[in-house]
Amino acid sequence: MPNTLALVVVIPAYNEEACIQPVIKNWIEGIATFIPKEQFKILVINDGSRDNTGQILDEMAGDYPNLIAKHQLNGGHGNAVVNGYKMAVELQPEFVFQTDSDDQFIPEDFQKFWLKRNESQFILGHRLVRHDDPFRLIITRILKYALLVIYGTYIDDANIPFRLIKTSFLTKLLAALPSPTPFAPNIFLSVLSKKAGQKLFNIPVTHKERETGEVSIRHFKLLQVCWQSFKEIARFRLNLNTLVRKIRQ
Repeated sequence: MPNTLALVVVIPAYNEEACIQPVIKNWIEGIATFIPKEQFKILVINDGSRDNTGQILDEMAGDYPNLIAKHQLNGGHGNAVVNGYKMAVELQPEFVFQTDSDDQFIPEDFQKFWLKRNESQFILGHRLVRHDDPFRLIITRILKYALLVIYGTYIDDANIPFRLIKTSFLTKLLAALPSPTPFAPNIFLSVLSKKAGQKLFNIPVTHKERETGEVSIRHFKLLQVCWQSFKEIARFRLNLNTLVRKIRQ
């Protein structure tokens, strides 16, 4: 039977019991307004949650044939994202989309990406108004200009968890990721895609204030992971041109 799967949505989740049910329900119903339900899957990677997130997902999977719940030991957001991408590729959809489970994004914005899916193999969102801790916003700005200095590449929101990728292109990107998995793999995917000539579009999307759960990385630890990311980005520069040539093939 020919594959008819158009889309897999990858959503990492960690300790989101307060909002995971409505978030997943909203994404399933939102996408179903313009893609038939039998043509898409929602793939949630439960990253070792210590609350009832996993149990809620398993219960929901019994009610929603579109939902696939996978559970792993806690490895961090980046690890969950990459594992989700790899699982999504195995399902062989035409496109993979990634977002987060913290209810800060709205499914309605996805349609802007879907309408442009044939114009680029990698389409990125951009939080025009970002509702995050001021300290986190400062660190994000530093990393943004670090990309400009190190790679000569300016990307408005390189790490945003709101991106649509053609599966065949994602396969090449995953092969180019450094090992072990970097702390923020989405940054590397964004840089590789832009350097490979993709039109990212940087589509404005809504970003809401977080109403449930808690941010897992705060101030001092955020500085630590920022420095870790900076070192990973700097090392990656050595192999960038070779990797970009392979992706373009």
